[in-house]
Amino acid sequence: MRIGAIIVLIWLLIGGFAAYQRDYFKDDTPDCKKVATIALNVVAGPLNYVGLDPKVGDCDVPEPSE
Repeated sequence: MRIGAIIVLIWLLIGGFAAYQRDYFKDDTPDCKKVATIALNVVAGPLNYVGLDPKVGDCDVPEPSE
């Protein structure tokens, strides 16, 4: 169990570093598209370094009802 948690943590750290290298954290006004792209890159982890570059298109957020 402990080794699995360590592997997941390292996987996510590598994904976070890949998102940092692509300057996804520099924008001051995050929107749905930006946050989803960062999350996808963090989850993709080391796959970012073998050519995977996940990006999210338009995000349609539902409006609250009155």
